[in-house]
Amino acid sequence: MESRSSTSLVSSLLLSLLLVLPSLPSLTLSASSFRCNTHDYNTLLGIKKALNNPYDIIAWLPNVDCCDWPGITCDENTNRVTQFDISHSNLSAEIPPAVGNLTYLQYLTFHKNPGLHGSIPSTITKLVHLKFLRFSWDGLSGPIPEFLGQLKNLEYLNLDFNQFSGSIPDSLGYLPKLSALFLDRNKLSGPIPYSFGGFKTSDFYLILSHNQLSGEIPCSLGAVDLTKIDLSHNQLVGDASTLFVPNGNLQTIDLSRNKFDFVLSGVKFPKTLIYLDLSHNHIHGSIPKEIIKLELQTLNVTYNGLCGRIPYGKNMKRFDYDSFFHNPCLCGKPLPSCK
Repeated sequence: MESRSSTSLVSSLLLSLLLVLPSLPSLTLSASSFRCNTHDYNTLLGIKKALNNPYDIIAWLPNVDCCDWPGITCDENTNRVTQFDISHSNLSAEIPPAVGNLTYLQYLTFHKNPGLHGSIPSTITKLVHLKFLRFSWDGLSGPIPEFLGQLKNLEYLNLDFNQFSGSIPDSLGYLPKLSALFLDRNKLSGPIPYSFGGFKTSDFYLILSHNQLSGEIPCSLGAVDLTKIDLSHNQLVGDASTLFVPNGNLQTIDLSRNKFDFVLSGVKFPKTLIYLDLSHNHIHGSIPKEIIKLELQTLNVTYNGLCGRIPYGKNMKRFDYDSFFHNPCLCGKPLPSCK
């Protein structure tokens, strides 16, 4: 009887243990429990090694699911890596060509990594799903490659604050879905490509300031539905009046510190305009009276060849001397009265 009781007690204990075990947390994370795709996981570890294992991504640990690594996002359904972001890092390396093996990427960012140098690898042309590409505030150099024009799903391209040189490739103008292009603060030269008149998306942002661009603005650019355009601090010449489309959606235009030479008198401003900087050019004629109807928040026409009475009234009352000075015969409030 005693033996049977002991056996019954052991059986009960074993049954209780089996019931409890499924609720206990796993003590180890096996590779089979990772959400992250194995190919993407191995690719990311290779990228980390190629970047010389910077301290900033020390949390990319082999025994942690890569979908949980900082800067990495996976698709909830496919578990493929769709977002890659390394920003504010102390890394010192080039962009690893293996980035192109993350073939499901939609967003790719290297931002504010001053130790990131070299050129853009051609392998990123394999990223056929890429919508967002940002290599900004880094130390990249060389020409902007033509092969970026192969990224047909690209909607946003930002290469500002680098050391890129040479001309802007025509191929960028043939990106069918592009709606924002930032190439400012580089060492780019040559003209604005004529192909840029082919941008088809609405509310386009085109930022090319602080380069060494020269030549005239292609007339085709006037057909683009621009919301913001900044061409300031270049060496551009000729007539920029084609950018002012009366029925357009332009809100911000900065043409300052170039060599533009056209008559302002006949320009028809879009009603949406809130920021206008034409300073430091060779623009002449008078300021159109219709400017009074605009809800301008910023206005600067200094250092030009403008003449005539400054339109005064409504929203124009907010602008003082600093918006108009250094024009040879511009007069009226807030400048000295006209004779």
